[in-house]
Amino acid sequence: MEQAGGDDASAMTPAAKWRDDFSRKFQYYLDMSTPHTVERWLGTVVVASIYVLRVYFVQGFYIISYELGIYVLNLLIGFLSSKVDPELEALDETSLPIKG
Repeated sequence: MEQAGGDDASAMTPAAKWRDDFSRKFQYYLDMSTPHTVERWLGTVVVASIYVLRVYFVQGFYIISYELGIYVLNLLIGFLSSKVDPELEALDETSLPIKG
């Protein structure tokens, strides 16, 4: 009997198989790079420096850089803000009291 929704490799299209293989390899390399924090930060600084130098010397891509900066700022704000509103959470009886 066949399982409904099971991943049968023979039923996958070549594009879906390629995407699945690529996703697995990419995740493998991400997992292998996890302990190397200094090297990852250095790589990030190098790539960002190359981008900044390219924008400076080509005298273009200012709009793209502006939008990229807004996107990074949005990610930072999302990271720093709390997931739930404490005032709305205070209405729940199971939470600890904030005052008194």
